[in-house]
Amino acid sequence: MQQIKVHAEGSAETVHVLGNLITFLVTGAQTQQRFSMVEALTAPGAGSPPHLHRDDEEAFYVLEGTYAFTIDGKTVLRGPGSVVHVARGTPHAFANAGEAPARMLILNWPADHHERFFRALGEPVAPGTTGFPAPKAPDLAAVAAAAQASGIELLPPQPQ
Repeated sequence: MQQIKVHAEGSAETVHVLGNLITFLVTGAQTQQRFSMVEALTAPGAGSPPHLHRDDEEAFYVLEGTYAFTIDGKTVLRGPGSVVHVARGTPHAFANAGEAPARMLILNWPADHHERFFRALGEPVAPGTTGFPAPKAPDLAAVAAAAQASGIELLPPQPQ
């Protein structure tokens, strides 16, 4: 049986993706691709574009702040202690609805789709980074290519 690597605080790999600092806590390589878990620190107003994935499921556990989750066209606000599950094939997005950074855990099963997306699009930052790079317009072609290569379907903005 493979052992899970335990990261010392602030030592796990971190990348910046679309206003989110994504820290890889448990990777697919450690779980035989069964699941992965990342911590997301999200800048105010940042989040994910509307999308869906047909081959994996996702769950979010809010640790700090308030996130707006849009799931199948309905938006709900969720704060610390909230769990949000997104079934395969369900259109969804999230955004930090507050004025300060928000933080959550994201669990994906199986592991490979989101890890591939985060790594393809992410800009590496030093482990333990909590400051966000200066905002800039995303490279939409790069986002679309990373999504397609990862089995993630980008969607137009969802009605609220």
